[in-house]
Amino acid sequence: MFKAFLIKYGEIGIKGKNRHLFEDALVHQIKYALKPVEGDFLISKEQGRIYIEALAGYDYDEVIESLRCVFGIVGICPMVLAEDEGFEKLAAEVIEYLDKRYPDKKKTFKVNSRRARKNYPMRSMEINAALGEKILEAFPEMKVDVHNPQIVVNIEIRAKINIYSEVIPGPGGMPVGTNGKGMLLLSGGIDSPVAGYMVAKRGVKIDAVYFHAPPYTSERAKQKVVDLAKIVAKYTGPIYLKVVNFTEIQMYIYEMCPHEELTIIMRRYMMRIAEHFAQETGSLGVITGESIGQVASQTMQSLAATNEVCTMPVYRPLIGFDKQEIIEVSERIGTYETSILPFEDCCTIFVAKHPVTKPSLKVIRRSETHLKEKIDEMVHTAIETAETIVVQA
Repeated sequence: MFKAFLIKYGEIGIKGKNRHLFEDALVHQIKYALKPVEGDFLISKEQGRIYIEALAGYDYDEVIESLRCVFGIVGICPMVLAEDEGFEKLAAEVIEYLDKRYPDKKKTFKVNSRRARKNYPMRSMEINAALGEKILEAFPEMKVDVHNPQIVVNIEIRAKINIYSEVIPGPGGMPVGTNGKGMLLLSGGIDSPVAGYMVAKRGVKIDAVYFHAPPYTSERAKQKVVDLAKIVAKYTGPIYLKVVNFTEIQMYIYEMCPHEELTIIMRRYMMRIAEHFAQETGSLGVITGESIGQVASQTMQSLAATNEVCTMPVYRPLIGFDKQEIIEVSERIGTYETSILPFEDCCTIFVAKHPVTKPSLKVIRRSETHLKEKIDEMVHTAIETAETIVVQA
């Protein structure tokens, strides 16, 4: 039935003179999202509107599912595009649309028309009244309700006339790529994929780094992280995933440092390595899934200790979330079921029985001096031997 879609955006509309840049970025993301969908699509912009026209056969559900992953879209409106051939022809188009779209006619409705083209011979209120009358004549069982209708028949008078009544919610946010790039510390847990999603929703292009510790972590643990990156990539576009072999560094820290400080010191070296890749790839910050007080390494003191090794900003979008709130987002975006698969990553393998919860920076720095003989060479090797995987949805 539908051969066109009207795409509504939110924040982009208040970007003033730069709005066209955000619109262009949104069009680019829509094209990327529709690339794997069967069919040919023409995407165009017109007066604060973005249109998608299907030029060949396509799968409606697949199109909607793809568009619901595009940040910047707040509404997807399947619509009928009608030529301006007079009011009677418009009324016939609207009645045909309602007849096909709503087999059950026992519904309330109102007509909501807008004239972007002011040379149309009827005013908006006149269109509303005249179309309402035609609809009641065609479907006597329908009733008008201007306050709380079940159906809002939207009519937009533009170069062509847009007829639609359904607004399917999009994810909102800003188009990916309009706010720079960030480097995500991605693990196999619940939190970090959600953190990547949330920062990407604000227009940030995401790359990622994963710390792998064979033989203590299996290839299945690594594959789990790749699978999580694939799910996040539905929303963000391709993710360049750096897989860092962290085993030697972890074992050296384990041998040379107090065990209650293991998690903090390992985390500090992860942040150093992540920042290296962030600088190398032009990222403007490091992103983590940390939340205050969730575990010993995420107390205020612990976060300060890990922050200290970074020269660029560290973004923690989940910082004030509790676990249930994070789980709810992970379920919504589709990462939860993969995150809870029982394949441990390197962080959980080397957790001390009684980790320090209020680390002193002075003490941590002193403990790190025990590593000076080999650690720089180990970090260099880990960086040089990192595997790069291009992850796409």
